[in-house]
Amino acid sequence: MNKSKPKRFQPQQLHAAPYPAGLVLDAQLHLLDRQILDVDGVPVTTVDDIELSGPEPDEKIPEGSAPPQITAWLTGPVLGTRIFGGRPPSSRLIRIPWKVVAGVDTVVSLGVRADSMDASWVERWLRNHVIARIPGGRHEP
Repeated sequence: MNKSKPKRFQPQQLHAAPYPAGLVLDAQLHLLDRQILDVDGVPVTTVDDIELSGPEPDEKIPEGSAPPQITAWLTGPVLGTRIFGGRPPSSRLIRIPWKVVAGVDTVVSLGVRADSMDASWVERWLRNHVIARIPGGRHEP
């Protein structure tokens, strides 16, 4: 009986993976549920999802094609879907374009003011209708 042994790769035969150009982020670890602050440090919203360029889900990716890139942050009414499952309709999500992002760290910093964005309406409403009614809530500490 002629049994051949499986071929083993020697370490000198393996090549290191190429280091990608640009910033590499793990979406779940570095992006989702991060607080978004405007240029003045005012809270805008949190990151609920991200929108990527590139092939549609379940579409075959051609070899040698460019990797997907972030095109927008998505935020909106997702609390109910996180509790009960499902997904909110795409039309209910608010898009914050990637081009207005100034930095990604423990928070996401934007290069624009919160008042110029639809995404900050929840923070403004809470500030004006809830926090402002608490004694001392109308001024900074």
